[in-house]
Amino acid sequence: MTRGYSLEQDLRLLINNPKYSDIEILCEDGKKLHCCRAILAARSEVFDRLLYNGMKETYENQISFPKINSAGMEIILEYIYTGSVKGESLTKDNTVEAFYAANYFQLTDLQDFITKTFKNTNLSKNYSPELLSKVSEKMPLTEDNILLNLLVEAVAIIPLNNIEFGRLSIAGLKYLLSITHEKEIPFATREYEVFRYSAILAAKQVSNDAYESIMERLPVLDQVENTIKVENKFITYRQKVAKEMEPLVKYIDFKRIKGQILVNFIEPLEIIPAEIILGIYRNVVSLNSLNFNDIRGKPHIINEIDYVWDETACGSRLIIEDNGKVVRAPNNLNSYQSVRAKMLLENKGIFKWDVVIEKGYNYAWVGVCASENFNSEVYAGSQPTGWVLGSGGYCRNFGKTVYYCPPFGDSTKVTVHLDMNKRTCAFTVNGTKYREVSEWNNLPSKLYPVVSIYHLDRFRIQSHKEN
Repeated sequence: MTRGYSLEQDLRLLINNPKYSDIEILCEDGKKLHCCRAILAARSEVFDRLLYNGMKETYENQISFPKINSAGMEIILEYIYTGSVKGESLTKDNTVEAFYAANYFQLTDLQDFITKTFKNTNLSKNYSPELLSKVSEKMPLTEDNILLNLLVEAVAIIPLNNIEFGRLSIAGLKYLLSITHEKEIPFATREYEVFRYSAILAAKQVSNDAYESIMERLPVLDQVENTIKVENKFITYRQKVAKEMEPLVKYIDFKRIKGQILVNFIEPLEIIPAEIILGIYRNVVSLNSLNFNDIRGKPHIINEIDYVWDETACGSRLIIEDNGKVVRAPNNLNSYQSVRAKMLLENKGIFKWDVVIEKGYNYAWVGVCASENFNSEVYAGSQPTGWVLGSGGYCRNFGKTVYYCPPFGDSTKVTVHLDMNKRTCAFTVNGTKYREVSEWNNLPSKLYPVVSIYHLDRFRIQSHKEN
C-alpha cells in the first residue's frame, strides 16, 4: 500500500520495527520489542514519566518490564501506535496480559475495548474459567477490577461439574467462591457440588492417587441422594489435600449442605478441620439450616443468548443455523433425530420458553430431556429420558402415549412451562394453555429443552415473552 493514504496503516509499519526504533522493551518472557520512545511518551503518561525523567532511563536504549509479557505488550504497542486494536488480535492467550498492561500504562480506553470484546465474543462463552484463573493469579483481586468481575459473572452461571479439571485453578476458584460467598449474585452450582469440586481440585494438585480417592468418595449430588454411605477407608495424602483446601474452605457455605451428606460423605474425609465441622453442626442446630436453599446467591436468570441449540447434543444429520436459534432437517432425512438446547434447567424455579414450528411437514415433537443415556440420533419420545408433545396432540415418554390437546401444524408457537419446584410440565399451544401432564411423574432434577424432527422440519427456539 502506498504511504500517505492512511495514518493508521503508516503508523502500523513502525510497530516493533528496528529500523525506526530508538529503544528496546524487554518483557517478562525475555522477548525484546523495538519501539520509538517519542511515540510511547506522547501516548502514555506512564511512558512519559519513565522515559523522560532525567534519570538513567532517559539515556539508555532499553527499558525492562518484568511483570508484562510480550503478548500483552504487543497489544499495547498496537493501540499506542494506531489508536485501535483489531478484535481478532485478542485471544485467550493474551487478553489477560493485555488488560493487565493496559491497567499498568493507564490506558482506560483500551481496557474498555478489552472488556467489551470479552463480552461480545466467544472469549466469554468458551474460555471464562481459564481467563479467570489467569486474572486471579496476575492481578490484584479488587472489587473494582472490571474484567475480573465479568469473568466471575460468566463462570458463576456455569455448573462447576461442567468445567473440566485443569481449566480452573485453585486461585481462580478461590476468587469465584469469595466474591459470590453470601452475596446475591446469580450462581448455578449447589453447595455440595461446590465442596465436591473444591475437594477434587485440591486433591488433583497433590497426586493422581489422592485425586482418584476423593473422586471415589464424593459422587455427584444425584448419586449422593441415592446412596446411604460410602465405605470409610483411608484417603491417600489426606493432610496434603487438607492443606490445598485451606484457601477454599472459608468460602464454602456448609450450612446449605444437608446434614446427612455432611455426616456420611464430608466429615469422614477428614480434610476439613474438626473445629469447622463442629461449627457447621452448631449452625445446623441453631439456624435450622433446612430453611436455607442448597445453592448460594440467586438463581441464574436465563437470557436471550442462552436460547440456542447445542451442536454437541444434536443428531448427525440435523443442521443448526441463525446463530444457534434454528434447527432444521434436510429433505432426505427419513427418520427422527433430536437436538437439545444448551441451557441446563435445574434447581428450584419455573422456566418458560417458546418453540416456533416454522416448517413442520411431519409430526413435530417439543419438550424436555435429561442428558443421561439420551440418544440424539433417535426420537426423544421413545426414550426413558425424553418427554415430548407431538403436533398430533399426544404426549409421549418412553413409548407411553396420552392424548393432550388438538393437533397443530406450521407456524404454531408452543410454549413449554417447566416447574422444577414441583417437577411438572405443561404446554401452551398458540395461546391456549393446557393442563400439567400428570402422567409425567418421573421428571429428574436436571433437564434440557429438546425437539425431534425429520424431512424439512424447521424449528426455532426463543425466550418466552408475556403478551
